[in-house]
Amino acid sequence: MIIEFEEKLLSVIDSSVENASDDELFAGGYLRGHISLAAAACEAEGEEAFSELQARIEASIEQAKSELSPADRIIVMEMWQQLTQAV
Repeated sequence: MIIEFEEKLLSVIDSSVENASDDELFAGGYLRGHISLAAAACEAEGEEAFSELQARIEASIEQAKSELSPADRIIVMEMWQQLTQAV
């Protein structure tokens, strides 16, 4: 089930590539890594709830916040909100 959620999230990112701005492409690429790592961790632990996947992705983004400038962080978080609403 987690794999299905991961695939849906990544599919939304992939479907926006053609019309995405540079900022959206950056945020999508950045989020892909966090999504895949969180999904792998959930899968390894037998976790199947989307809410747990979502919480792990958000925790991962929070832990890595020093990687992003404040402006980039806003862009990433806006895309994350769009993704969660699309799935």
